[in-house]
Amino acid sequence: MPVLQRLNAGHAPAVLAFELANRAWFAASISDRGDDYFTEFPDRHNALLAEQRAGVCAFYVLVADDAVLGRFNLFDIGNHSATLGYRMAEHACGRGLATATVRDLCGLAATEYGLRRLRAAAADRNIASRRVLTKAGFVPTGPASPGGQPGTWFERNLTAAEWR
Repeated sequence: MPVLQRLNAGHAPAVLAFELANRAWFAASISDRGDDYFTEFPDRHNALLAEQRAGVCAFYVLVADDAVLGRFNLFDIGNHSATLGYRMAEHACGRGLATATVRDLCGLAATEYGLRRLRAAAADRNIASRRVLTKAGFVPTGPASPGGQPGTWFERNLTAAEWR
């Protein structure tokens, strides 16, 4: 059974393996991270942990059998809102895991971080991501350009009572 875990230093090898194994899959629907991302991964991972400690972001991994199945992140936490980002391993798609995890993260956002609104951008060509957001209660609110591609902003209002 997959478990959502807050990102920590010990996740670094599994997160790197996840990113490398799914690089081509991700590049088909979102911008490629580039070679520097992988060569500088330890520093980047430590920088994420520093942002998390500062409270401006919250990073999570969906883990099963010590392997990362997905990454789920809250960026730019402030003023009771944040931006949601996520990515799933190719082999884990199509089973409802992304939708269930986005819903779980909405609950954490409301109860643990006191957030009242989340937003996420999805490229028009990323039909699966758009479907996940819609199934998780997000509604389209306007044009976006994730990774420089045509897309849409989605938003969801949160109430802590919904998850108690």
